[in-house]
Amino acid sequence: MNANLRRAIVTLSLLSLLLAPFVGASRIGFDALFQDGAPAYQILWDIRIPRALLAWFTGATLSVCGLIFQALFRNSLASPDMLGVSSGAALGAVIYIRLGVVSSFLGVISGSACAAFLGSFAAITALYVAGGLKRGGFSAPSLLLAGIALNFLFSSLNMIIQYTGGYTDSFRMMRWAMGGLETVGFAQAFASLPGFLFITFTGWAVGPQLDLLVCGEELAASRGVSVKSLRRFLFAAVSFAVGINVALCGPIGFVGLMCPHICRRLAVSAGHRALALVCAFAGGMFLTVCDAAARTLWSPAELPVGILTSSLGSLFFIWLVIRGGE
Repeated sequence: MNANLRRAIVTLSLLSLLLAPFVGASRIGFDALFQDGAPAYQILWDIRIPRALLAWFTGATLSVCGLIFQALFRNSLASPDMLGVSSGAALGAVIYIRLGVVSSFLGVISGSACAAFLGSFAAITALYVAGGLKRGGFSAPSLLLAGIALNFLFSSLNMIIQYTGGYTDSFRMMRWAMGGLETVGFAQAFASLPGFLFITFTGWAVGPQLDLLVCGEELAASRGVSVKSLRRFLFAAVSFAVGINVALCGPIGFVGLMCPHICRRLAVSAGHRALALVCAFAGGMFLTVCDAAARTLWSPAELPVGILTSSLGSLFFIWLVIRGGE
């Protein structure tokens, strides 16, 4: 990728993160940052800045997860939400809400985060078996079909659980399933940080192996890559990162499909080590801008950001299909 293009993406991404807190139904000036005690100061530091950070970390994480999946499966249509990982994580969180359990792990990690992680890991395991990966084979069409089938299965189970719940629980589950970045304080933003750091470092660290893997498993194995071990590790890494994000924000679709694909088209000759970093900044920028639009364009009402990204992603997916998945 051209160095100027990389710098432009990083600059625009950081600029979107800096400007997003000042965009909303009510405009707030930069001077409000230092007016301690003023209403605008409280809005900025308690709501808008934490929300912008949460959007950036979430978008960056989902983008790198999509990049890893697309390289691992050698298919530009692969992403956590397309392969059922996000809906599996959503199922875990929906079951947790329906049971009405209140718990945490070590007093730090919420029970919903644990449930979403278990759901994403269950989805990954099911995909691992149904896609023929456990038997050592690999077929992109069969993998995508298995992922789509699992996506429908988990979505159907989500709807069954919502239907059998009471009005309050059903509304909570339905609203949560739309995906959103509503937050007060920095707790959720800080909770999303480990997943972002882990998956970004993972994408950067295994970049050379992914470069070999996209050229074929035989070539990668001949160069010393343990394909099966790498695949298992990356499956677990993606399920961990996606599980955290779905628990915090609900399922936000198509970020992991669009951003890596666009970055790869802009960087035809770039390796995955550089792409992982570029995708992180591009994904963070994309979701931050989408969230700013979702809470501004329909003001005073607010549109869940998951609806907006799914709408854009559906159009992008249709464009990919028309272009032959290139």
